[in-house]
Amino acid sequence: MFTKIYEKIKKFIKDNYKELIILLIVFLLFTIELPYSIYTPGGAVNLNERITVEDGYESDGSFNMAYVSMVRGSIPFLLISYVIPDWDIVLADDITAEGEDMDEMLERERLYLQESIDAAIINAYQAAGKNVEITGIINEVSYLTEEADTNLEVGDQILRVNGNDINSLKDMQKIIESLDEGEKVSIQIRRDDSELECYAYTYDIENVTKIGVSLLTTYEYVTDPEVSITSKASEAGSSGGLMMSLTVYNQLVPEDITGGKKIVGTGTIDINGNVGEIGGVKYKLIGAVKNDADIFMCPEENYGEAIEVAEEKDYDITIISVSTFEEAIKKLEELNSSN
Repeated sequence: MFTKIYEKIKKFIKDNYKELIILLIVFLLFTIELPYSIYTPGGAVNLNERITVEDGYESDGSFNMAYVSMVRGSIPFLLISYVIPDWDIVLADDITAEGEDMDEMLERERLYLQESIDAAIINAYQAAGKNVEITGIINEVSYLTEEADTNLEVGDQILRVNGNDINSLKDMQKIIESLDEGEKVSIQIRRDDSELECYAYTYDIENVTKIGVSLLTTYEYVTDPEVSITSKASEAGSSGGLMMSLTVYNQLVPEDITGGKKIVGTGTIDINGNVGEIGGVKYKLIGAVKNDADIFMCPEENYGEAIEVAEEKDYDITIISVSTFEEAIKKLEELNSSN
């Protein structure tokens, strides 16, 4: 029986070897990745469909989160990028941190997404004069340097360092910088709902003691009214923070600050309402225009590039730059009052 099966397989391969070789080559072309990625113009996510405030106010316009599309660097896509305008090749090392691969970078970006959601909600409720009570602070490991000698993992929640409670990155830095080079640091963490004791050894960089660990902060909080923000598993990063905060705020106040317009934008936001620089503003602006946006909002640091792209491509779109959440609200209110 097995002999017959073997002979059939052998005959099939002999009769179709050319086609099989072609299929194998095509498979390898699309699966073998080179150390590059490709940025392509993205699109816009209507946040009115993702964010719901209990008994929130309706809006005539919309806030939309701009995003960049990224394709991993297989050979066919790299070749296509030389033909299609605005498909740009970048080295993978340029978008990942030192010693970090693409998968680790994406995991870090997912943590940044949660950090931006928390900051967006807290800023919006405080600006609208609504109740938001912070009940807990969570400090998670977001990055480990190549020099780090530790058994910590990205996503670990830092509880205590050498027996001291940690409420922020500054708390941890203060403890670490008081130690000598080569000391073993005891770090209590929470991982997968279990408390563990980990370690890290200190080392010296330019006379500053470090352990090669970066943290980001998320929050536990209670809001009144309740709010929910949904995101897809494929989404990550902090650049949607500004637009999420504006969407939540707009549902909390009776005045519709969209002015009935389609507003597409980007920008990080921290717990104090500061709007931060983002990458890929060119691709986000192109995506905004393709999605018929009336207004494009971006951080102040990205404004020059956005204007340059708009002039080069002769775009008819209003571009607004902001440095704080408060400024974003004020500029939209001023724009509405002038129309």
